[in-house]
Amino acid sequence: MKKYISKFHYLTHDLPDFSHVQQVQIACGAGANWIQYRCLTKPEDELIDEINEIAEICDEWGATLIIANHYDLLDRVDAQGVHIDDSDADLASIRKIIGPDKTLGVSAAGADELLKLQSTGVVDYYVYGPFASTNTEEPVGHHPLGFNGYRQLEKLGISIPVIAAGGIQPDDVEALLQTGIDGIAISSAINLAADPAAKLKEFYRKLY
Repeated sequence: MKKYISKFHYLTHDLPDFSHVQQVQIACGAGANWIQYRCLTKPEDELIDEINEIAEICDEWGATLIIANHYDLLDRVDAQGVHIDDSDADLASIRKIIGPDKTLGVSAAGADELLKLQSTGVVDYYVYGPFASTNTEEPVGHHPLGFNGYRQLEKLGISIPVIAAGGIQPDDVEALLQTGIDGIAISSAINLAADPAAKLKEFYRKLY
């Protein structure tokens, strides 16, 4: 059965003075209904404690919680799925580990990757990008797609939701939606804003 995938994916970020829990509290309070927890700096026991604290916030607000990469923790935390950054990962094995009910998302940076991932038959959605240059370090060879890159999707026969990501600003949203994508994923544009809650609401007004 096809799973629900939100049009707006909010990604937490490792920031020196702004914890993941604080980020999620602000995001959910501002209306976010899909949270992707992304933390690459903590040991496993701290990850589990923080994910469970965030899960309580998401439950309170009715938001979906996805954890990035740590699929091995899904049976120990209250999260609805996992997002895998590495498109070369053994996704069939990951699907067996997490089971059919959990959501599985994967990042892709090119048309060939999208088609390869679709052929696995185990992925629920793709995060495709980057749309533009970002403040984060981009993998070698992952050039910005721009609007034209997303317009090419209709020629590929992609049947699974595609979420645009990477350097997206509110003024980009309307034109991006016209390319046929299913939603957007945002991190730095919100997390580094002077007023993150106001910036999140600005994206929502553009989407809905």
